[in-house]
Amino acid sequence: MTDPQHESRRALLAVGIALASALFFTLTYVLNRASASGGGHWAWTACLRYFITLPLLLPLMPLQGGAAPVLRAIAAHPWAWLRCSAIGFMLFYCALSFAASSGPAWLIAGSFQFTVIAGMLCAPLLYRDARRKVPPAALGIAAAILAGVLLMQFGQGGPGLDRAGWIALLCVLTAAVAYPLGNRLLLLHLERTGEDLNATQRVFGLTLASQPLWLLVAMFAWHEAGTPSMSQVWLAAGVALSAGVIATILFFQATGMVRNNPVALGAAEAMQAAELLFAATLGALFLHEAWPQGRALLGAVVVTAGIVAFAIVVARPAAGSTRRTKILRGDKGA
Repeated sequence: MTDPQHESRRALLAVGIALASALFFTLTYVLNRASASGGGHWAWTACLRYFITLPLLLPLMPLQGGAAPVLRAIAAHPWAWLRCSAIGFMLFYCALSFAASSGPAWLIAGSFQFTVIAGMLCAPLLYRDARRKVPPAALGIAAAILAGVLLMQFGQGGPGLDRAGWIALLCVLTAAVAYPLGNRLLLLHLERTGEDLNATQRVFGLTLASQPLWLLVAMFAWHEAGTPSMSQVWLAAGVALSAGVIATILFFQATGMVRNNPVALGAAEAMQAAELLFAATLGALFLHEAWPQGRALLGAVVVTAGIVAFAIVVARPAAGSTRRTKILRGDKGA
């Protein structure tokens, strides 16, 4: 198999893995909304996820390269790991949890899909090599997916938002930028230092590095709302397993596989748009919600077409040529 063919298959596999991660991420919106509806404080929802995620990751570490390389990497550059975890984990999930207490699940799921283009828009600010250029084809497809998301969002919930809805919207947009930004910053840091950590090790490292920050959030939650209820703890455990472990590892694996291919990296990040499709399907099947109709159905078709278009683009051998990959790998600056 030639190198271009290998790179295209690798990119297509990364897109498939990212699509699988979107399925597990979808549970976050439903469980967080259930927690908020039950009176759970958003700060407990946020910190409990990462308190529970850490012990869930520990049994995986011996099978995934071990924890020792991660501990050495954090000890060597603690502030870099703290910065990445503060942006990609704490800011991301605090904003998302607060939004769940202010707006409906469809608004949270729909608005978070701004992450489809957020990662690509951050590229000119992060990179000094060829990756700083936003691929026009990828940006165009991502914009089409975002348009489809908006059609689904307004078709399902209507265009009108109250004050709480606008607060939720702003929080979710913040989260949509923070998540890919924290991930890309960590990948860049590891490039500079030459440390080779797999997806599970990176998730474990960020979860561990963020624990002091979550302790501060827990102190705030205890001051504001006292101790969490057992139902909120169980809901947080569900989010920790589905999103904090399975979905996050899959997403980090996908983006790590194509870190040097701008089109494929943007495609992997854009697969998170499928969350709204999954949310609508799961809601109809298990929560007896109405299937998308009218504009919402049209939006679902656009999102699906965009996902297929991304798969076609990244499957082309030219999307990840050997020469271009070598150039990208030769410049570790950002």
